[in-house]
Amino acid sequence: MWTDLYTAEEMRAAEAAYRGPTLELMERAGRKVAEEILGRYPDARSVAVWCGPGANGGDGFVVARELARARRACSVRLLGSEEKVAGDAAVNLRRARRDGVPFAEEPGVADVVVDALFGTGFRGKPRPEAARAIEQMNGSGVPIVAVDLPSGVDASTGCVQGAAVRAALTVTFHAPKVGHVVAPGRFHAGQLVVADIGLARAKTRTRRATGRILELVPRRREQDNKYTAGSVLVVGGSTGLTGAPSLTSQAALRAGAGIVTACVPASLNAVFEQRLLEVMTRPCPDEDGTMTMDAADTILAAAKRAGAVALGPGLGRTEAAQALVGHLLDRLDKPVVLDADGLWALVDHLDWVFSRDAPTVLTPHAGELGRLVGRPSSWVDANRLDAVQTGADDTGAVVLLKGADTLVAAPGRGPVVVDLGNAGLATAGSGDVLTGVTAAFLAKGMDGPLAAAAAAAACGTASQLAAERHGHAGLIAGDVVEALSPALSR
Repeated sequence: MWTDLYTAEEMRAAEAAYRGPTLELMERAGRKVAEEILGRYPDARSVAVWCGPGANGGDGFVVARELARARRACSVRLLGSEEKVAGDAAVNLRRARRDGVPFAEEPGVADVVVDALFGTGFRGKPRPEAARAIEQMNGSGVPIVAVDLPSGVDASTGCVQGAAVRAALTVTFHAPKVGHVVAPGRFHAGQLVVADIGLARAKTRTRRATGRILELVPRRREQDNKYTAGSVLVVGGSTGLTGAPSLTSQAALRAGAGIVTACVPASLNAVFEQRLLEVMTRPCPDEDGTMTMDAADTILAAAKRAGAVALGPGLGRTEAAQALVGHLLDRLDKPVVLDADGLWALVDHLDWVFSRDAPTVLTPHAGELGRLVGRPSSWVDANRLDAVQTGADDTGAVVLLKGADTLVAAPGRGPVVVDLGNAGLATAGSGDVLTGVTAAFLAKGMDGPLAAAAAAAACGTASQLAAERHGHAGLIAGDVVEALSPALSR
């Protein structure tokens, strides 16, 4: 159900535990890359291998030797002087020289470029000479094969602070690294191949959820009734925003909740009653289509039989709505999923969540998380792993950061990465669907981090099934809702 994602430090520990000569690891790594190149690019007659002075460059020297033995025209471009190359890399530099591999001062024309500049130990921003080399590789117009990690990507975080290789293929060793699957690094890796080089497995702090996580979601049993199957309360809706709580309610049902009740503005109740045939509605006092503090008693009464509450979809952004959110968070003793306008209400009021005893799950996108932690969304996008952990630590809640890779963090726990979706999820309403699924899983008794990760996996898997029917170019949130039950019934 989980794949280990290694940081640079965890990889160093795995290599340190190896009982044989480390030169063996470098030889195996280089051979694996060469095999992938020969298998994937059989018509490539010439290959340019760009090497740095470190261990990654040492892997590159092995690649060059193996390709030369396979009768491919191969040349090495070494960044820096040979005097800087040490250890196992120096051994393989001498072997490449011995085998007659040509070293070029400037890159020539090639059918494939191999990036062996920096490996898992790289952090920060490439120096000017390295940045120029990276840009030359990116501008070559031919496929780039990255050795272990695209140069310029931080293996431990996925951060990219300067120039970074955009690989068509990355051959990594032992296991995937965090930087391969967390944006923006994931957008530089291309297709990822993991090569076994003989290291022992170890547990890592960061894990990647597989589709099998859905096996942990409780299913309806023959002895269940609608309440024991999971009861969800959705609180939201305002003028112009009736779709959000509707999608959340429908998603909760399709995710297996036995009963869903929606507390909505009284003036809009007729809209919801027509849209939501299987959902009970509770009309709540409102003003101009937005619920007011007077709605609190109705909501709290409805929550008594709920296993979890989804608070915020389409709620509206008024002072009254904000006050209502604070009041409810203080008094609800049930798990709460806070999304959309509920997150807007939380800005400058993180204590509303921190003081809660019951589990709370926040489901922000980059902009919403940025507002919560006082950072611009650009910082969140560039530092996703740090951002989601900061959000969890600052609020004391489970934080699910939406994106191409969904990240789930909780105080005191290692983060989980979920990347099972497709581009079709980049559509209005998909976040509302995720909120409903998370609420359904919480109502079934799952703990916060697991419910959030499983909900992201369910939506990702459903998006794949929906794309098989509708394609992903014009996928809409309703298509994902329809596919949730099939995704969970496999």
